[in-house]
Amino acid sequence: MGQLVAHGHELTPHPDQAEVLVVNTCSFIDPAKKESVDTILEMAEYKKVGRAKRLIVAGCLVERYRQDIRKDLPEIDALIGTNELERIVSLCEGYRETATDAFTPYLYHDLTPRVLATPKHYAYIKIAEGCDHPCTFCVIPQYRGKFRSRRFESVISEATRLFRQGVREINLIGQDTTSFGEDLGLKNGLALLLARLAQIETEQEKWIRFLYAYPNKVTQKLLDTIAAHPALVKYIDMPLQHASAGVLKRMKRGASGDIFLKLLDRIRDTIPGVAIRTSFIAGFPGETDRDFEELCQFVEAAQFDRLGVFSYSDEDTSASYHLDNKVDARTIYNRKRRLMAIQRKIARTRNRNLVGSELPVLLEGLSPETELLWQGRMPTQAPEIDGVALINDFEGGQPRAGEIRRLRITEAHDYDVIGTLLPSSEPAAQSRAPELIQIARV
Repeated sequence: MGQLVAHGHELTPHPDQAEVLVVNTCSFIDPAKKESVDTILEMAEYKKVGRAKRLIVAGCLVERYRQDIRKDLPEIDALIGTNELERIVSLCEGYRETATDAFTPYLYHDLTPRVLATPKHYAYIKIAEGCDHPCTFCVIPQYRGKFRSRRFESVISEATRLFRQGVREINLIGQDTTSFGEDLGLKNGLALLLARLAQIETEQEKWIRFLYAYPNKVTQKLLDTIAAHPALVKYIDMPLQHASAGVLKRMKRGASGDIFLKLLDRIRDTIPGVAIRTSFIAGFPGETDRDFEELCQFVEAAQFDRLGVFSYSDEDTSASYHLDNKVDARTIYNRKRRLMAIQRKIARTRNRNLVGSELPVLLEGLSPETELLWQGRMPTQAPEIDGVALINDFEGGQPRAGEIRRLRITEAHDYDVIGTLLPSSEPAAQSRAPELIQIARV
């Protein structure tokens, strides 16, 4: 999107107005592949009834099924893999596809043109690309390549620019953020980066978080850094995938529930008030009833603040595809439901413990559910994946999107909280309405 805008093109979220439609795809698991294909077919209809002259498909689905897409979806005019992003302008302008080295690793930097696809008060920064871990269920390394970090100063430069544009919250992402800098010879790279980001001077309060910690890369230095800087939100997203040592061994991840519990204790001892999010896979090949019971007992003992469960997806290019003792779909579904039922009770209890407390909240705007409520997020709620803080009463004037205020929590639900917004201590700022840009128009 940034490259298109830099070359004078206009973006529109309305596909019926677009002259060029760009669909960015995912192929990590079956539901993502289905959603991608359904969206491609939906957009193809606009070539018949709208202004669209070209349909371009980008992303991981292209990396994985390039030849099949060419054969089965003739409505598509051009394909762009994950390492070919710089070809977007020429293809949107009608140039024909040419042979390129689609396997030369791509990694954007601070001078790459960029348009925020999020509301203006928060942004994502990708600090690394690719992954070197051998997890048997995962196909990402096949299509994203080996792990590679962005240059340290490149990330700092981009973050500084975003803060100056009015962004209040930056979320660092990558397939493996905790390995940041290792390929560049940098020790404790993520901890150093977080400390430097926290020191960027801003006119107003800022939030910085990183996502997707690999458990054996969570060092004491990293935890101490998060604890030491108020701008670093006290939030750890650490996908553990399972708790049974046998299942983790088949996943080629190692460790066990007991090892994880010791790590969780260390995290909580170092960072008071930290919220910990994780995710698990239900129904991995060879997962027995005993393995699953062990996982359930682990979830009860760990008391996570946030938890997601994925059904195992048997991808034909993953190493786990060749493992025996596959778990049937109904069993996977039932195990997933049981895990989420356990977590729902834990989350409800933890939220109820917040009633009466006053916590900071980043205001998002009116709730999509009703215009009677405003919506925000506490530092312990990451955008798009966690619950929200709903506001039904205001003290000290109307709120503004992008403002950080304090919220007195008055009610608690399974995943959301409700409260009263307290008077602002921040200087007045221009309202920042949410904005979403999706589809290119030439």
